[in-house]
Amino acid sequence: MPRRQLDNVLIAELGSNWQSKLRSFDYEPLAAASIGQVHKAVTKDGMEIAMKIQYPGVAESIDGDIENVKRLLDYTNLLPNGLYLDQAMKVAKVELARECNYELEAANQKRFRELLSGVDGFYVPLVIDEISSRRVLSTELITGVSIEKVAHLNQETCDYVGRKLLDLALRELFVFRFMQTDPNWGNFLYDERTNIINLIDFGAARDYPKDFVDNYLRMVLACANRDKENVIEMSCRLGFLTGMESQIMLDAHTEAAFLVGLPFIRTGGFDFKSNNMTSDISHLGATMLKHRLSPPPDEAYSLHRKLSGAFLACIKLGAVVPCREMLLEVYSNYKFSDNEEDVQNKTYLASA
Repeated sequence: MPRRQLDNVLIAELGSNWQSKLRSFDYEPLAAASIGQVHKAVTKDGMEIAMKIQYPGVAESIDGDIENVKRLLDYTNLLPNGLYLDQAMKVAKVELARECNYELEAANQKRFRELLSGVDGFYVPLVIDEISSRRVLSTELITGVSIEKVAHLNQETCDYVGRKLLDLALRELFVFRFMQTDPNWGNFLYDERTNIINLIDFGAARDYPKDFVDNYLRMVLACANRDKENVIEMSCRLGFLTGMESQIMLDAHTEAAFLVGLPFIRTGGFDFKSNNMTSDISHLGATMLKHRLSPPPDEAYSLHRKLSGAFLACIKLGAVVPCREMLLEVYSNYKFSDNEEDVQNKTYLASA
């Protein structure tokens, strides 16, 4: 943003005296993204902070921009029907509107800060309420290196960071039922000095219903155990399948599920750098798009984006992670709301 435009946003959001709240403000942005840019500032009491400032008009243009993209894709007929574009666009509108509300992001960040306050290895920066608004978010400035740079550190560090990222994803879904769903590796900044992963950017956070999480955990364990019958049953409960699919679709769906469950099959560390999970799954995509009878549930769009991001980060790091042990620990501590006895899964747990 030009300086004049930036000043106008800050005056509109924080008042004409916004500079009186700061000791200094750097007009050169630290970073810029699609909906805003980040500036470094120092508060009156000497705290270094990051001020995320939204571009003017972004929030108001979301629906129109998405509709324009949809019209273009409809006109060119580039996408197969199995993508269920209308549903994907509907979900995208809701998610982007939430990301443009910095007051909501501030609340999400405070919630995560509380949830992770007793968890070793993570830190969520403090929100500075008096210098925040719907389109300006000020938080404690933190430092660290991104996943790409961690990948150049020693194997022990890569394994540690990979394990923590997967632990975070499992904890968010199956313990908190509240997840930061943006998989951007820049949101996870590793501080080698403290051995802590600093977490930023909570605009895409969302809750997941208890019944969805109950059945999703059952499905993940069925994937890990290569239990085709339960994968199909849980997929129907969750809305991934209707129960009327062809055998071709069921076979492709379960094979993809087993590939995703590959890291959780055996105890001992799973070596993410020596697998072809992503390419193998992509080969099944065309079949599923052709034979799919319904769109995935709304929860799946953001959830699978985050989970795939965690897997891809582990692959980038070349991490060796005890995935099955982590999943079984989550499962053994989980309380299902429907009191349904998972007899078969308990047998798996006992023999693991």
